[in-house]
Amino acid sequence: MSALHFSVNRTYLFLIFLCVLLLAGCATNQHGANKHLKVLDFTVLHTNDNHGKFWRNKKGELGMAARKTLVDRIRREVEAKGGRVLLLSAGDINTGVPESDIQEAKPDFIGMNMIGYDAMTLGNHEFDNPLPVLLKQEKWANFPFVAANIYYEDSKKLVFKPWLEKDLKGVRVGIIGLTTEDTETIAAKDNIKNLDFLNAVDTAKAWVPVLKEDDNIDIVIALTHMGHYPNAKHGDNAPGDVTLAKAVDGIDIIVGGHSQDKLQRADVKNSTYIFQAKDWGKFIGRADFKYYYTDDHDGKREGVLKLINYRLIPVNLKKSILVDGKEKWVTIESAIPEDKKVLKALRPYQEKASKLLQKPAGELDKTLSGARNLVRGGPAALGNLISRAQMTKAKADLAILNGGGIRADLPAGTVTEKDILTVQPFGNMLCYVELTGRQLRSYIEDVADIRGVSGGLAHFANVKLTMEGDKLTRLLIGGKPIKKDKKYRLAINEYSASGGNSWPDLSENPTFVNTGYTDAVVLKEYIKKHSPLKAANYVPVKGDILRK
Repeated sequence: MSALHFSVNRTYLFLIFLCVLLLAGCATNQHGANKHLKVLDFTVLHTNDNHGKFWRNKKGELGMAARKTLVDRIRREVEAKGGRVLLLSAGDINTGVPESDIQEAKPDFIGMNMIGYDAMTLGNHEFDNPLPVLLKQEKWANFPFVAANIYYEDSKKLVFKPWLEKDLKGVRVGIIGLTTEDTETIAAKDNIKNLDFLNAVDTAKAWVPVLKEDDNIDIVIALTHMGHYPNAKHGDNAPGDVTLAKAVDGIDIIVGGHSQDKLQRADVKNSTYIFQAKDWGKFIGRADFKYYYTDDHDGKREGVLKLINYRLIPVNLKKSILVDGKEKWVTIESAIPEDKKVLKALRPYQEKASKLLQKPAGELDKTLSGARNLVRGGPAALGNLISRAQMTKAKADLAILNGGGIRADLPAGTVTEKDILTVQPFGNMLCYVELTGRQLRSYIEDVADIRGVSGGLAHFANVKLTMEGDKLTRLLIGGKPIKKDKKYRLAINEYSASGGNSWPDLSENPTFVNTGYTDAVVLKEYIKKHSPLKAANYVPVKGDILRK
């Protein structure tokens, strides 16, 4: 029998079952063998949605070298007390940082090998590349890829291991991988043309009893890339971790990704602990457990799983303070030194990428100005270009962009990848959300009311509007009046969607999706496809956006 734990009045019920096990420790079974109470201490460390962040950023945050130092510290601490550690990734290693993207995420997998991951599941962005690239990445990894719901369409065979077993001092832990079936609609069709992504919840219903009953697994961990949607309200997205926990009995722990939530405490549903650690390796999630159990002579086991402590540990994240009137960035917790061996291994990839970023992305006939007073003062050609690129990538009906996200001119002539990263240096992720016409009208009225030379001044794609004071008196999407009950897909960057520049927060909307693509990657793809670009095609049309 695998771990028993309870979400209603957990502490009280835990004590009852612990007493039962203590009594069992004094009993003898029919064969005369004693049942002795045992305790396993183990820690689950986890990350998700790395998106190419193998190297520290300009502020000295993140990076796999610092992550290695932190993981090693925790391993030493736990193992010195007789415990065991599992390190898991919930997927989306690929896509988001040009230095990683142009090298097929090889530095990321090298870093993960050195840190010592035990397993990862497949994120939807693992399928941004053709399947042979993903299979090559699997060979680079010194740890297994697990996914129980991805099959070859023709042979009906699994593409990856469905699960793996880890022996923790005699306790058998089964780790099953599950990937969102939305991958079939998110990923490029050519990359998944011979693959089937089965319903993840149904897959778990079939596999979990096999692990527990046929394979005598004591503790079941679902390593998922499905998203954490509170109260199972997943909107137009495929069901996520909360639905999984509610629908499938016998899953003890869910380590998740995809929605990139910062869960600072375990979400407990149907006696299942659910964890997620934001994204980019900003945090390492640490869950410390005790497993109390007894053994019969034939190896059958009864056990109780108890979460002792959980926290998200920041990896050199910083905050801004004023020192003698000057801004200074300081770590929000003690600084973590970077592991020298990891730095040595990854530096050549970072330097090589820096040179490769001089590669041309396309041609532009005239400079598009990113001057601060221009892009924060009203409609601008560069704002139109970027918002149109984001609308196209998200397959959206419209896009809205904050002027403060534009930081430089896009120069005439040959546009390099470095030029694009200079225009959009923040690595903002492209997101989208589905809104009714009524909701969208209210939202646009709020953001379009921001005026003056403000970073929150909105640029639009596929929108015509008139603001009279703080009232929206005209709104056309695609040249047609907005319909209050029709659903519209809005493309927007993560910063703005999360309430940046005092825009309304959309990130908690059940339909909210972070695509995993940075704004710079999206703009690069658009320029490549439409090169040579003519600046005149993006000059604002007088009267389209009016603020009276």
